[in-house]
Formats: sequence, C-alpha cells, structure tokens
Amino acid sequence: MYVSKEMWDILEVTHEGTSDVKRARKHTLIQEYELFRMKPGETIAEVQKRFTHIINHLIGLGKVFDNEELNIKILKCLNRSWQPNVTIISETRDLTTLTTSTLFGKLREHELKMIRLNEQEHGDRKQKGIALKSAVQKEDSGDDCSSSYSETETLTLLT
Repeated sequence: MYVSKEMWDILEVTHEGTSDVKRARKHTLIQEYELFRMKPGETIAEVQKRFTHIINHLIGLGKVFDNEELNIKILKCLNRSWQPNVTIISETRDLTTLTTSTLFGKLREHELKMIRLNEQEHGDRKQKGIALKSAVQKEDSGDDCSSSYSETETLTLLT
C-alpha cells in the first residue's frame, strides 16, 4: 500500500508541482489577471482566448470567480474605442447573470458589424474617382507673369 501512495505523490509532484510551485504559479496568474488589458490591434476573439486561458488556469488552482467580477474585468480591459459599447452593456445588462461567453458574443457581434461597415466605406471610397479638368489658355501678352500664373494654377488644381 505504501508503494502506491509514494508513486501517486511522485506523479502528482511531477505533473502539478509542489505546493510552493502551485502557489507561485497562482500568484503569477493572479498578477496576469489583474494587469490584463486588450492589446493594440487585438480582436475580441484573441482577447477571449487569452482571458479564458488565464481564468481556466486560476480556477484549476482553486480561485473562485463570480459572473459579475469576470464581466466587469472584461469590460474594463477593453481599449478606448470600445467605451461607448462598454457603457451600453453596463447600463442595459445585468452583469451578475450575464455569462462571459454571452458577453464575448455581444462584443464579437459588434466587432463584426464594425468590420463590415469599414469594408463598405473603403469600397465606396475606391469606387469614387476624382477627375480633374484642366484648361490652358495661351495669351500672347508678352509677359512671363501670365505663364507662371497658369502653371501655378494647374499645379494647384492637381494638388
């Protein structure tokens, strides 16, 4: 019986680490959680992946979270461009009952709408062309001033 208990302890330490290792790992993950922010250019799906990774590991180490705490953390980690959406969600949703997957779903839905609108705007800009009309009149007045004026005017039109 003693041999199987010893083997189990060896396997446990090998795969999970000692209690000191677990504690250090938990503190590192808690710090990552506290400093968690959306990175520039990061999508909501990428934020969700990083956030879920940290949360799952913390839960595995015994940390307990409630819905409201996680939802507030998610909303606070988003960058400035998301603030209007954060305000709307905070005011219209019950963050105590809203699941994190539902919250991420709402954020992803908004992100997809914004991507579609940006694509439409860029498509409209590409379709609109600018045509410049240039007319040059030559007058034989004999002075170079009118010649330089028409060149300047043409350059201004092109600009």
